[in-house]
Amino acid sequence: MSNQQPNNPLHGVTLEQVVSSLEERYGWEELGRRIKIRCFTSDPSVKSSLKFLRKTPWARTKVEELYIASQSHKNIWK
Repeated sequence: MSNQQPNNPLHGVTLEQVVSSLEERYGWEELGRRIKIRCFTSDPSVKSSLKFLRKTPWARTKVEELYIASQSHKNIWK
């Protein structure tokens, strides 16, 4: 059986890459508006966000969904 996951848009993308990409695209202030979690609104950093998201599945899911949506939207404009 192959380890390839052609239908998984997050395959090969680390959580750190996801958070960094979203921060670069939207900035912390906008991320905090889009996803209401303290790690984006109170003294935000990639490190603190990763720590929280690794422990909080519902928040990680929201962040991953925003990342996938942003990548899909980005591909439309290519």
